[in-house]
Amino acid sequence: MVISQNIELAKKILDSGELIGLPTETVYGLAGNALDPNVILNIYEIKKRPFFNPLIAHIGEKVQINNLCINIPDAAHILINEFWPGPLTLILEKSEIVPHLLTSGSNKIAVRLPSHPMAIKLLQSLKYPLAAPSANPFQYVSPTCAQHVIDQLGKSIPFVLDGGPCSIGIESTIIGFNNNEVEVYRLGGIPVKAIEKILKTKTKPIFMDKKLTYPGQGKKHYSPQKNIFCISHGESFKAEKSKSIFISWKPDSKSYDSISLDGSTRSGASRLFSILRRLDTTEFEEIYIERAPNTGLGPAINDRLTRASHPS
Repeated sequence: MVISQNIELAKKILDSGELIGLPTETVYGLAGNALDPNVILNIYEIKKRPFFNPLIAHIGEKVQINNLCINIPDAAHILINEFWPGPLTLILEKSEIVPHLLTSGSNKIAVRLPSHPMAIKLLQSLKYPLAAPSANPFQYVSPTCAQHVIDQLGKSIPFVLDGGPCSIGIESTIIGFNNNEVEVYRLGGIPVKAIEKILKTKTKPIFMDKKLTYPGQGKKHYSPQKNIFCISHGESFKAEKSKSIFISWKPDSKSYDSISLDGSTRSGASRLFSILRRLDTTEFEEIYIERAPNTGLGPAINDRLTRASHPS
């Protein structure tokens, strides 16, 4: 396992058909050639990810979407111009060059342009997009720094491109289009209200549907090994076990730690997954976590907490 900031070496490894750990502004991805079925299969196998759960293709320039997608609606172009590069994934009709394995047999592809400068530089040096689901075993907490990738996939991949801590810290928002409706498949790094403001229309929530159509829709996801219990602000709770702790939303003298350092949802999002991972290394058996306020990235944070606390 090599951990480095060497983009040329990352390109060489990817061109050889192998996988790398890729930094993005959201989380680190397990990245490989999105147009090579053998590489895609390797991603599924390493993550132990079910094949019905499609992957997101990452591109380095807006114009590259025309190679992967057809019949792009006007609303998608508006979102691309406003939010790319950034934590927004779009579900669009795929072109013929896209392997069915990438899309789990669907005629639609999930695609995004990340904003992390190292990811962009690498993607622009490649002749193909990268499939890059979170670099962790399926359903576990997503990695937000290079060390997280090494801890879990260090024996499975040869290289991690070290881009430092992820600035946003939760996955991208996923948006699809169904006739005249704009559908939200996953809450993420772009607040839904910001999308509705730009499009001047209401969106339709799909992210709690029972059918697993796109990433992040499983009832149990982003989940540590410890037992997580979500509580509302000011809600009293009774710990069932002696080795229990309370994680507040913002700094509180009565809590073990806080999700946000300053009460902002930006801070909370960037710290959430690293805190969940760290708690897995402690002796505590039950973790009571206060939900985020329902503003900014709060709904996306609470979505992660709800899925992390869902029973197996």
